[in-house]
Formats: sequence, C-alpha cells, structure tokens
Amino acid sequence: MDNKNSVKFPEGFLWGGAVAANQCEGAWLEDGKLPNLTDVMVGIGADGKTPGLAWDEESGKWKMALKEDKVYLSHDAIDFYHRYKEDLAYMKEMGFKAFRTSISWARIFPRGDEDTPNEKGLEFYDHLIDEIIADGMEPVITLSHYETPLYLITEYGGWTNRKLVGFFEKFARTVIERYKGKVKYWMTFNEINNAFKLSFAAAGVIGKHPHKDSLPLDGVTKKDIYQACHNMFVANSLAVKACREIDPQAKMGVMCSFSTIATYPLNCDPENAFGTLEFKRVSWFFTDVMCRGHYPAYVYRIWREEDCEPEMEPGDKELLAAYTNDYIGFSYYRSAVYSKEASMGADTGGAQGVHNPYLTKSSPAPWSWPIDAKGFRYVCNELTDRYELPIFPVENGIGLDEQPDENGRIHDPERCEYLADHVREMKEAIADGCDIMGYLWWGPIDIVSAGTGEMKKRYGFVYVDRHNDGSGTLKRSKKDSFEYYKKVIASNGEEL
Repeated sequence: MDNKNSVKFPEGFLWGGAVAANQCEGAWLEDGKLPNLTDVMVGIGADGKTPGLAWDEESGKWKMALKEDKVYLSHDAIDFYHRYKEDLAYMKEMGFKAFRTSISWARIFPRGDEDTPNEKGLEFYDHLIDEIIADGMEPVITLSHYETPLYLITEYGGWTNRKLVGFFEKFARTVIERYKGKVKYWMTFNEINNAFKLSFAAAGVIGKHPHKDSLPLDGVTKKDIYQACHNMFVANSLAVKACREIDPQAKMGVMCSFSTIATYPLNCDPENAFGTLEFKRVSWFFTDVMCRGHYPAYVYRIWREEDCEPEMEPGDKELLAAYTNDYIGFSYYRSAVYSKEASMGADTGGAQGVHNPYLTKSSPAPWSWPIDAKGFRYVCNELTDRYELPIFPVENGIGLDEQPDENGRIHDPERCEYLADHVREMKEAIADGCDIMGYLWWGPIDIVSAGTGEMKKRYGFVYVDRHNDGSGTLKRSKKDSFEYYKKVIASNGEEL
C-alpha cells in the first residue's frame, strides 16, 4: 500500500446490525419461557439498584415483585418473537452480511437448572437462525446478553454461586450442538466488564442478608463481584472449550463495553494520567483474563489491600490459560475525560467524567452523549496493540428522540453523519493494522433501550410505532438513514 488512504474494507467484511433478545423479542412468558433478570427491570441503568424483587420472609428468598407504577416495555418489546421475518426482511434489503442477536437462556432452560432443555424455545431459534441465513446473513449469537434466568438469582444467589458455571456450560453445549455448522460467530457474556457498575445485570449478584427494608443489591461487596467474575471467567473458558470440541470451525468471542477505553486524562497532571490508567484497568481486567489467559499482576494488589480475592478451585487457572477467546467483540458509543476531582460514574454508553472542550458534537438532549469518532479508532488500536487478536465492533450507534413528520417520514441526518464519521475512522484503524472482522450497528430497528427502558431513545434505521407508555401499533417504517446505510454496505464502505 502506498499510503493508508488506499486501504479498503476487505471482501467479506461483516456489515450488519445487532439487537438483544430481551430488548426486542417480547413474548416474555410464552412457549415455556420464564423470567430472566432484565424482566424485572425498567432499564439496567435506570433500575440498576432497585429491580422488581422483594424479600419473602416465609421462604427466606427474593421473589419477583413488579412495580405497579412502572411500564415494563421489554415484556412485549417490539414483538420480534412473532415478527422476526418481517424485521429480517428489512435487514436483507439493506444488504446486511451479519445479524447479531442473543439466545434467551430462559427460553432454553426456563429456570436455568433443568436437566433437559425446553424444545419450544429451541424451535424458535431454529426458525430464527435459519431465516437469518436464508436472508444472506451470518448469525452472530450472544449466549448471555444480560439474560441470566431470574430463578438462578433468587434460588441460588446468582453468579457468586459456583453451581451456575455448570448450568451455563450445559446451556452453551446445548445450543452450540443444536446450531453446529450454522453459527460461526459466538460470544459468551455481553459487556461482562460492566460487572462493577451494573452488578445485577452484568454479574447477576444479589444481597445475601436482607432485612425488611433492604434493597436487592444491599450488602453486595467487591468480593462478591470478583467471585461472580471468576465464576463467569471459568464458564467462559468452558464455553470456548465446548465450541472447539463441538464445532471447530466456529469462533467464540468475548464481548466488552469499551467506550471506557477511550478515556483521556484531563491534563498532564501525573495524578490524572495514572488515575486514567487505573480507571481503564477496570475494563482491561476482563479481557486480560479472557484473552491472555491469566489474572494480571495489578489485580493482586487490589485483592490483598481490599480483602476481595475470589475463591478458586483446583484446575481453574489451567482452564483459563488453555481456553482463551478467539476474538474480541465490543461496544463503542462515546469517549470520556478523567479527572481526579470528578465522579467517573457511568451509564450504558460508557464513563461520564468531565466535559471535553475539544469535542464539538454531541447527541441531542436529553442524553447528550459526546460524539468522538476518533475515539473509536483509538479503541481499535489499543485492543490490537494489547492482544493482537481479531476485533469486532458489534455495537455502535446513536440514540435519538424522533417522531414521524406530517408525511410519515423520519429525517435523521445526525444518524447518517454519526455513521459516516465512525466508518471513516474504522477504515483508518484498518490502515493502522487492526484486524477488524465487521461492523454491527446497534439497534438497526428501534428496540427498548437497555439503559433507560424507554422506546423514545431510538437507534434504528427502521422506526417502530411504540411509545414509552406502551401504546402504538408496532408498525414498521424506514427512516432516511435506511437508504444511507444500504448505500454504505453496497459500496463496501467506500461511499460515505
């Protein structure tokens, strides 16, 4: 190559989009399915500490207790469960090469601890995966997208309980065997590195010693979260092992929220520079274990000084070393700025930090996330330098509050611009030497927001007539960005 600008996206690049079962399917108790943990939440960010659970004195356990004053839009979502053929037809029309979704664990093992799977649940994914393939797309399947069966949390205490490792392995082996030869790209836990900021959703932890007025997450300790993480790391390696044994042609990836990696120090104050390093390590920790195959040196100091080292069983470290992930899937939405004097609280888009005066664009109110396409390239390079693995941006997009005009159209130039800016920087990352497998836009059709539990935060190229109060016809219609992304894909990223 004479210069980096001559680099093109490779042939077979996986252009497409991504959703999650709990945000699109609906049918939350249909065909044998029982609740998963997100079924008791109105947004994992909005309801992160107060899921719809109550302590039952008689049984001495947590029980589902949905709040009457809340609308659980995810229970019906956009009815993808019954309308997936119609929705996938839109994806086919745009020219998608790949479509990511998750297999809802509670459709396959409704409680999570059954000996045999729910055949009705498997049949649904039989049809869905066959339809994805028939429409010319590669299925990219997440095994657990914030979808731990609720029963495993209320009855077993969630991922702090080692028994969940075996339950997850059975689930993974069941679906990998079922879809052998059909699914080439798997991922284990969605945004697993959110375990510390969204501990109920991402790590399935819950308080152990409640009293009458306690909340479900009261009493959860850092040791609990590290224990849940360790158990999930073991489960991840067992899923990698299962994939290699059952379908050696398939790949098993890790999936992390890596907007946090694009966190810049406020200035050259060494405290801010080192603080940024330590802040990013909270996310690096997960891929350091799952991709390098061992616990990093820096975590041992944390365990020692804060008395939070997890319990491990003989053979665990050998298993982690032997079965590391084949590629890194990640989400990227925004960047952040670290300051030693600011709260680094985070939402589902990434860290918040302090205002970056060098960024001139942000998504419109009420979310107003800073837009930093260069940060996308930065993350791609950081991942490549650190791990030398293929990387796969499986979530990138912009949420907008939008309504059709008097002609029933939605004009969304902000979405087209966001897409173009990020594709340009992704192309630069490829020129930098990053091995990028594809690009999946988050929410190619409007779905329920994970963070806020709303419909009005829309990411899609396809509008769905459903609203925050649950009203709407569910009618689908194309936005202007539909034709724009179609053009980008048809030109293999050359026409922006």
